[in-house]
Amino acid sequence: MNNFPNAYISYLVEFHASRDYFECHELLEEYWKEHPEDPLADTWVGLIQLAVGLYHERRGNLRGALKMLTQAQRKLSASPLEELGIDKDSLQKQLIPRIAALQAEKDRMYTDLNLQIVNLKVSSLCQEACESRGLIWGAPSPLDDDSIIHRHTRRDRSDVIAARKEAYTAKNRERNGLS
Repeated sequence: MNNFPNAYISYLVEFHASRDYFECHELLEEYWKEHPEDPLADTWVGLIQLAVGLYHERRGNLRGALKMLTQAQRKLSASPLEELGIDKDSLQKQLIPRIAALQAEKDRMYTDLNLQIVNLKVSSLCQEACESRGLIWGAPSPLDDDSIIHRHTRRDRSDVIAARKEAYTAKNRERNGLS
């Protein structure tokens, strides 16, 4: 693959520099939903699951982490990660023991996972993006930054809540014959 989606490069930058796994999920999910026919759709989902799993693990939600990382491992083991410049074997060597530790419910400190980028173009695009944003590739997770660690609890969901309420009201009207 010669042309890498901007959302993918942004995902990698967030994954390795800001460590904002919630943002990783948002970026790639939006791209995946906008490109449902993309032949790499399953790979995008696997990468989304990987970010969500790490987000959960870092927050201490080990059950959620185990579920997401297991699904990610399964999906990404069958994905053509090499096309995206990622060393699949390196990822598997990191994921399998991590999943085993979560299954064993071992008490341990969270550690970051790094994707080994083996494509020079991908690496260069990521480095350029980091430099332009003042980020450092490979920086550790900011474990004391609640705005990243607990990001999902701090987002504005008023539009989602309003849409759900509207759908609920419409469904009740329909049930009661009030269109």
